[in-house]
Amino acid sequence: MSSDHDEYRPPVWKSYLYQLQQEAPHPRRLTCTCEVDNRPKYYGREYHGMISREEADQLLSQAEGSYLIRESQRQPGTYTLALRFGNQTRNFRLYHDGKHFVGEKRFESIHDLVTDGLITLYIETKAAEYIAKMTINPIYEHVGYTTLNQEPTLKKHLPQSPEAPDGPAPAKDECNAEERLTSLVRRATLRESDLAPKYEKVHNFKVHTFRGPHWCEYCANFMWGLIAQGVKCADCGLNVHKQCSKVVPNDCQPDLRHVKKVYSCDLTTLVKAHNTKRPMVVDMCIQEIEARGLQSEGLYRISGFSELIEDVKLAFDRDGEKADISSNAYEDLNIITGALKLYFRELPIPLITYDAYPRFIETGKIADPEKRLESLHEALKLLPPAHCETLRYLMAHLKRVTEYEKENLMSSENLGIVFGPTLMRAPGLDAMTALNDIRYQRLVVESLITNEDVLF
Repeated sequence: MSSDHDEYRPPVWKSYLYQLQQEAPHPRRLTCTCEVDNRPKYYGREYHGMISREEADQLLSQAEGSYLIRESQRQPGTYTLALRFGNQTRNFRLYHDGKHFVGEKRFESIHDLVTDGLITLYIETKAAEYIAKMTINPIYEHVGYTTLNQEPTLKKHLPQSPEAPDGPAPAKDECNAEERLTSLVRRATLRESDLAPKYEKVHNFKVHTFRGPHWCEYCANFMWGLIAQGVKCADCGLNVHKQCSKVVPNDCQPDLRHVKKVYSCDLTTLVKAHNTKRPMVVDMCIQEIEARGLQSEGLYRISGFSELIEDVKLAFDRDGEKADISSNAYEDLNIITGALKLYFRELPIPLITYDAYPRFIETGKIADPEKRLESLHEALKLLPPAHCETLRYLMAHLKRVTEYEKENLMSSENLGIVFGPTLMRAPGLDAMTALNDIRYQRLVVESLITNEDVLF
């Protein structure tokens, strides 16, 4: 390995847990020499039938890592994995649903399950205290937004963690070091536009199986195990331990390589991925509608042709801000208004979020206009910043629509009827309650439009 290549391997990755994984006992299958009746088809010669715990213990006492499967005497029809670890026999209830499992992780083979189990038992026994303190001194703070304006040479100068019990990293892994750093370096060297607000966004972590050795990008420790070693953010690609994911700051910076769609994408995720103030669908549709004139009768009430609305959606998903929604492409303005309403309907979290929904509905029930306005002002504080900004922009637009009421016949009340259920969705309420809420949804949107100038 050339010294040139060596400098790309950051000195920060801690090899202690990696070394422990190498030291973990290897699985030794204890095969049954005689034929066993009623052996489940998904078990092999490691199945010993209905033998007692004592017999299993006797059979396994020869070697660390040895294992067998037996049918439980206490509960016939259930199976136990007996595994030798730490000079004693451990018994685990074993399940099969197409894959083998004793806990959350599911495995293709018993051998893989035992391999992963031995690694986990060994590391968690040897390094329990170390693991408990892993999140205390993270590298993440050195490589997070605090270093936003540093140069990409950062990848050569990552801080050395003072307590890292580090030896040289395994040579075969050097080629992966730069790849492991990508999401950290991208976040660290990202230059945010002065115009785009810095919205806070939680990471979208999903359990992930990493191929080859991987290190946690929060605490810099090795992610041990055979499968599901940690979690990966589906929006920005950050790789961390499951326990580290609970303390990672809400500073996800979505990567366009991960955020594939525009419609049905979380609103904050979309604006952060595109580094914009509001979703481009909202800006572009509103600008197009206003450019063509707000006098069109039944604006937002009359539906456009659904296939063409779907076509606009596909154009945004495919081309983003380069989507052509001009009158050359879509002559009927109702297609553009339909595409905007569809965008709000398909948001996974509505513009007026599920968390804020009850507060807004309560506001709609207040008869006194002054008190309702006061309550609305408080309710708006519950919205995430990107949602509040988008709502502000939309309400200012709808207020302008009402200024042409004589021509378009769209009052704030009519727009409230159209946009109430579009912007607000009841979180898991029964059908009857949701039906009763419709009138309050209308009143909320109507009040937001009428008082747009004082509320935002």
